[in-house]
Amino acid sequence: MINVKLLPTLLVKIFFGSLHQIFALLYAINPNKITFASSRSEEISGNLKFVYEELLARNKGISYVLLFKRNSASKIGKLTYLVHMTKVMYHLATSKYFVIDDYFFPVYIISPRQGVDIIQLWHAAGAFKTFGHSTISKSYGPSKEYLKYIKVHGNYTKVLVSAEEVIPYYAEAFNMSANKIYPIGIPRTDYFFDYAKHRPVYQRFIGEFPELSGKKLILYAPTFRGNGYHQESMDYLIDFHALHSVLGEDYAVLVHLHPYVQEKIAINPKHSCFIYQIEKNYSIEELLLLSDMLITDYSSIIFDYSILQRPILFYANDLEEYRKERDFYYPYKNFIPGPFFNNSEELAYCIKKGEFDYQLISTFRQRFLPTSDGHVSKRVTDFIFSVDTHSG
Repeated sequence: MINVKLLPTLLVKIFFGSLHQIFALLYAINPNKITFASSRSEEISGNLKFVYEELLARNKGISYVLLFKRNSASKIGKLTYLVHMTKVMYHLATSKYFVIDDYFFPVYIISPRQGVDIIQLWHAAGAFKTFGHSTISKSYGPSKEYLKYIKVHGNYTKVLVSAEEVIPYYAEAFNMSANKIYPIGIPRTDYFFDYAKHRPVYQRFIGEFPELSGKKLILYAPTFRGNGYHQESMDYLIDFHALHSVLGEDYAVLVHLHPYVQEKIAINPKHSCFIYQIEKNYSIEELLLLSDMLITDYSSIIFDYSILQRPILFYANDLEEYRKERDFYYPYKNFIPGPFFNNSEELAYCIKKGEFDYQLISTFRQRFLPTSDGHVSKRVTDFIFSVDTHSG
């Protein structure tokens, strides 16, 4: 007997799966159409943006479709997303290439049309915390009953990852053959080698925050907690008062929360010139570039940041709880390329002391991002697309 809680999901699957089949019957596949889609944001970003811009630079008669709509836990948000899915189904049926960067529900409820490539450019580099089918036994993950009806992370024809070492983990997470997973690299890492773009970002930032000129900037970027697109609380955050008390006025903290987190942090007026929550106007790549060091807990941006060869520190007050709920692909404390703390004051004193193991960071970078050299987007584009994408 079907779980009653699954009925709405099954009805959605039946309706939109049928709609996809109708579109497939009525319309031919456009061999020159490439669709980029994501539920992470309202506009193209990250890996998808870098590949899209590489394609645009080649400019050879390709039709592009951008389908970006953030999913929401609210009733109105869910309703508008269902309307959006009608458009998604049409382009899933008629695009030669359909490229995504995260969990994307519409892909898992269809029977893909032969001749359509569904490509996963996963948003995270390396392999850190478990996801997908690796979390089935965890409270965070999908239930076995749910997976009977919804092919979570199914239907991918290609998956691109950062290094050969992580292929087995992605094969497990996506429940797919390792021979469809390719260690070509992470396109967005090209940004760190595009030096002409760096100076304007510094100038724009100091123009907006002139009081931060000359200060050491700490990027604090904790990962998302919760299921789906909702997070109950933010009680895992660092103690900003302890940081400020130890570090003083020579430092400032830029706070960047996960895209799924809608709340703002509560900033005590005493710390208003020490803590800055950056919600818009700067991509995560730009924030990584601007910062002198990174504090995180379980975020995969540590892979990207290792390219810059700057200190990475880890703070978490819920490590054992998180391990039980989600877990990691590697033993956490032996894996991270920097010191771990569960006390904010001790973390602050480590920062002030300024003694960091840069060789550890370098080794970590070479292990998980061996192909990052500023040309990943070109190689990814050449590998994925067989349409005529070359200029001339």
